[in-house]
Amino acid sequence: MFITLAGMLAVIGAVAGAYYFAMRPVTLRIAVGPASSDDVKVVQALTQAFAQTHGYVRLRPIQTDGATASAQALADGKADLAIIRGDLDVPKNAQAVATLRKNVAVLWVPPAAKGKGKKSGAKITKIPQLAGHRVGVVGRTQANVNLLKLILQQYAVDPGKVDIVQFPANEAADAVRNQRADAYLAAGPINSKITADAIAASTRDGGTPTFLAIDSAETIAQNHPMYEASEIPAGAFGGSPDKPEDEVKTISFSHHIVARKGLSESTVAAFTGQLFAIRQSLMSEFPLAAKIETPDTDKDAAIPVHPGAAAFVDGEEKTFLDRYSDYIWWGLMALSAMGSAGAWFASYLKKDERNNNSSLRERLLEMIEAARRSDSIEELDQMQSEADDILRDTLHCFEDGAIEEGALTAFNIALEQFHNAVADRRALLMSMPQNLQRAAAQFRAAGTL
Repeated sequence: MFITLAGMLAVIGAVAGAYYFAMRPVTLRIAVGPASSDDVKVVQALTQAFAQTHGYVRLRPIQTDGATASAQALADGKADLAIIRGDLDVPKNAQAVATLRKNVAVLWVPPAAKGKGKKSGAKITKIPQLAGHRVGVVGRTQANVNLLKLILQQYAVDPGKVDIVQFPANEAADAVRNQRADAYLAAGPINSKITADAIAASTRDGGTPTFLAIDSAETIAQNHPMYEASEIPAGAFGGSPDKPEDEVKTISFSHHIVARKGLSESTVAAFTGQLFAIRQSLMSEFPLAAKIETPDTDKDAAIPVHPGAAAFVDGEEKTFLDRYSDYIWWGLMALSAMGSAGAWFASYLKKDERNNNSSLRERLLEMIEAARRSDSIEELDQMQSEADDILRDTLHCFEDGAIEEGALTAFNIALEQFHNAVADRRALLMSMPQNLQRAAAQFRAAGTL
């Protein structure tokens, strides 16, 4: 019973310990940048929300110079999660967890400047007409320049014949207002304040900007899977009249939350669950959280989905018992095998003691026969003393576990028979005169009785 109780306590302790280590909070490093960007703000809000809800997953932001640096941090193993652009090189060890937001490419031309000596820019109405003009790109990332070149090449415009200049995002509105380019490109969410401010700065002298449609968006998406054909809704950037007045065809790409390929499936599933659980609560104070979407789980997705995220999306998350039931089962089997092996080994170690006790029991049986033939009370006393020693050794063997309860019961029966034989023989000898006792002893010694 003691061994069984100890084994049960050991199993319960092992399961409790495994549960504690499996469910204790885990902190994931997430690479995001650049500083003061919308992505950084989203990650900071998520970090605070995860900490306040005391979830299984906590976040530790690692600020980088941009999406390219974040992807490299993930590739180098310096981060567990990263915010990357879908139109840049994706690390080989990256798997999608969620779509943080979708960005659209916005190409527009400010209205023609009025007044003597002012350069007119209203003649550009189509992308092929950008050749020979200056195009301003909002943002310092090279990715936006590459996006512009891709669009120009689709329309057979040599990027070398286009003067491309870049403006920091916080200087875009001033650059547009000061007419530092003939056309502009911005890439960001539909509700991006940076894009909206830059377009608002394009309005001058009552004129409205001209939005250049990317009519070949579907062709670009087919040739480059990281892009999708999309549309800019009418009035997306506000103003009076609405800007744009009609829907404009364009291309879009996504910012993804990706995880290291080797990151635990259960950890990623827990992170994904927490992410979408708190998304609704963040929308009121942080509208960008509304743009977070589940990843593409198709096998031909541009970025393969992480199994943990796929399990959450498909409703196939594994519970603690689902994940560790096999280990618990095999642990119990191993514990049972170890218990059996231990019992056999303990029995083997007590083999000599058990054999010795068996010989003592045989000696006790012999003493029963000897007691019935004894002619001396002194001899009976000696046998009684020896029986006491045998009893003492037998009890020690039982306490040590060398003999079972059944063997002890058999010994008690033999001991009782011995005591009866001694008592009967002692009564008989006590009733005989001493001279007859001596004569019987002499005859027995001579072998005649």
